[in-house]
Amino acid sequence: MNQALRTETAGGVRSIVLARPEQYNTITPQLRDELAEAVDDADRDPQVRVMLLRADGPAFCAGYGLDWSTTYQASAESAEQSWDSARDFRMMSRFVDVYLKLWYAAKPTVSAVHGWCIAGGTDMVLCSDIIVASESAVFGYPPARVWGTPTTAMWVYRMGFEKAKRYLLTGDEIPAPTAAEIGLIAECVPDAQLDEHAFGLADRMARLPGNQLEMLKLLCNQTAENMGFTSSRTLGTFLDGIARHTPEGQAFVDRATEAGFRQAVRERDDPFGDYGSRPR
Repeated sequence: MNQALRTETAGGVRSIVLARPEQYNTITPQLRDELAEAVDDADRDPQVRVMLLRADGPAFCAGYGLDWSTTYQASAESAEQSWDSARDFRMMSRFVDVYLKLWYAAKPTVSAVHGWCIAGGTDMVLCSDIIVASESAVFGYPPARVWGTPTTAMWVYRMGFEKAKRYLLTGDEIPAPTAAEIGLIAECVPDAQLDEHAFGLADRMARLPGNQLEMLKLLCNQTAENMGFTSSRTLGTFLDGIARHTPEGQAFVDRATEAGFRQAVRERDDPFGDYGSRPR
């Protein structure tokens, strides 16, 4: 089985590279498990001071692999076996707990985003401490339109109520320059400069003593914890399961089973004219 990611280390920076370029680095159980191991390994390694999450191919992460996830929902539930909310919550929590490793790791985590970073990809990347993106990158949560809610619930903590509601209540895409302007990400740079900029930022962090980095990260993150981050993400993960089992969510799965998940997604987004349905 091909690996879903690879790691590289230089100058105290551990790169964790998503390596499913042909599949736009969509999230699978294998990628989840390999990411958990990679983050834990970097956090344990005394030679590593900063983690840099980046990706191969044309997209950082186009969300969950809808091929396996819609098939999972269709096969796990039938007329004989209805939705088990507790089992669903445990299943999704296995993914959420891995994304949160980026947040709870003692060491700083930086993400360098290019291309698509949408849907479940945002659940993952918004748990990073710092996000930098290329100008052509696109963020967003299109499952807000049907079949999902943000499980890690980072949107309000990063952008505030008004902007989070603006983009979650429409599912609209967010070009990287706008994402930087509204505070969803830290910085936006020209496409050709992304790698150099991200490595340079990680290197600047790695020059600080490791204990300083850990203390400063803990201090900043504690603000979100005091605002109720634990309860927000618990609710987000549970509501995601509910959203996937509304009549509209079930209809989306049925349509994906019948016509293929790409067609189902196209029909969802065509009325909005964005993401893959943007006029060419």
